[in-house]
Amino acid sequence: MCGTSKEGSAVPTVLIDNPCTRVTRWSFAGRGDNTGWHRHNYDYLVVPVQDGVLEIRDAEGAISRSELKVGVPYFRKRGVEHDVLSGNDTAFAFIEVEFL
Repeated sequence: MCGTSKEGSAVPTVLIDNPCTRVTRWSFAGRGDNTGWHRHNYDYLVVPVQDGVLEIRDAEGAISRSELKVGVPYFRKRGVEHDVLSGNDTAFAFIEVEFL
C-alpha cells in the first residue's frame, strides 16, 4: 500500500517487489487491528487468505463492512484513500497485489 501516512497495527510482509508488481501479505491479529490511513498510488488486487470481515474507514470517517471469502479477489483503481480494520475476533490475512 503506497502513501501510508499513519502507522497501523496490522503486519505487512512483502513477498514480491519488482518493477511490475508488489505483493504483500497483510496479517491482522484480531478485531480492530488496522493498516493505518493510506492512499493507493497504484491499481491493486486483494485476495483473502480466509473468510472474514474487513471494515473500511473512508476519508469522511464512514465505515463500511465487506464480507470476504477465501480466494475470491477484488480489484480497485488507484486513488483509494482509507484505513482497513479487521472485523474478526480471530486472526485474519489477505494478499495485496499492486500493479506498479
